[in-house]
Amino acid sequence: MPTPDFLRTLLTTPGPSGYETPVAKVWREAAGAFAEVTHDTVGSSVARVKGTAGGPLTAIIGHIDEIGVIVTHIDDDGFLRFEGVGGWDPIILVGQRIKLTTKDGELDGVIGKKPIHLMKADDRKSVPELKDLHIDIGAKDGDDARARLRIGDVAVIAAEPVELPNDRLVSRSMDNRLGAFVAFEVARLVAEAGGAPGDVAAVAAVQEETNLVGSRTSVFSLRPDVAIVVDVTFATDQPGISLGELSRQPFGSGPSITRGSMVHPLVTELLIETAEANRIPYTLSAAGRATGTDADVVHLTRGGIPTAVVSIPLRYMHSPVEMVQLGDVHDTAKLIAEFTQKLTAETSFLR
Repeated sequence: MPTPDFLRTLLTTPGPSGYETPVAKVWREAAGAFAEVTHDTVGSSVARVKGTAGGPLTAIIGHIDEIGVIVTHIDDDGFLRFEGVGGWDPIILVGQRIKLTTKDGELDGVIGKKPIHLMKADDRKSVPELKDLHIDIGAKDGDDARARLRIGDVAVIAAEPVELPNDRLVSRSMDNRLGAFVAFEVARLVAEAGGAPGDVAAVAAVQEETNLVGSRTSVFSLRPDVAIVVDVTFATDQPGISLGELSRQPFGSGPSITRGSMVHPLVTELLIETAEANRIPYTLSAAGRATGTDADVVHLTRGGIPTAVVSIPLRYMHSPVEMVQLGDVHDTAKLIAEFTQKLTAETSFLR
C-alpha cells in the first residue's frame, strides 16, 4: 500500500508543540478542497462538513503537534544547549541530525555528547541526560551562532519517511500526524459520501504533547455533541512488551477502541457495533483513569462532552523511527466515517 502523498507531507513538515503553524497550514489547505475550514489564535484547525438531516455535531480530534527540542543557551564556543518540547528518552537524541527553524529559515545541526573514549568506566554504563548533550551547527564561535539563530528556536529530528515491507511505514512525527490525518480522512470520506446526518468537524489540535491546550479550546468553541479523539497507542508485537499491563493490539489488528472511566460507554459501544457491522478489525484497550490523550480534557469541557478514544497501534513511540501499518490507519478512518453515518437526530447519549 503506497503512502498517501498528503500523509507524507504531514510527516515531513516541522511542527513541535507551540510551533505548529507550517504543518497546520498544510492541513488546512488540503482540507479546503472538501470542507469549510477555520482556525483560531491558538493554532488549531477545523474542517467542517455540513450534515444532511439534523443529526448531532461530531468532532474528530487528532493533534498535529510533534515532540522536538528548544534552544535554551548559546555558549561562547557556538554550541547550543536545549531542553525537550514534549517527552524524550535522551538516549534517542544522541547522534541525531536535526533541523532547526529560525527566522531566516531552516538550519542543519547535530546532537552530540562526549565521546565514549573520554568517559570514565562508570559513566559509560549510565544513561545520558539532556544536560549532557549539545547541538552543533558548525558555528566558529558564539557570535557566529547567535547571528544564525535565537534562544527559543525549535528543532525536529531530520528523518525522511521510509517504506518497509508488509504495508509498514517508518517516520518521525507519526505521533500524532496519524491522528490529524485520520481526522482529515474521516471528513473527506463523509464529504465524498454526500455528508452524514449531522455535521462532522475534523480538528487538527495543537499543543497536546505539552499541555492539551488545542483540543480544549477547540471543543469549547465548537460545542460538539460527541467527540472521537484519535491518537496512537503501543503496538504489542515487538520485543520487550508484556501483555497484562497492556491489551493485545498488534500490527494488522485495526484500531484500538478504549473502554474506561473517562470515555463514554454509549459512544464506545456504538463504535464497537459499527466495526462489527462493517467487518472492520478492532481491538479493545482499557484505561482505569486518564487516557493520556486529548480526551482527558475534551470530555469535561463545558457541561461535558460524550467522548471516545480510538487509537492506532504504533511501534517505537517518541523516536525518529516510529512505525505503523498503513492498513490500520485506513481502517481507523473507515470506522469513524461509518460511525458518523449512524448518528441521527434521535441519537441520545444521556445516561
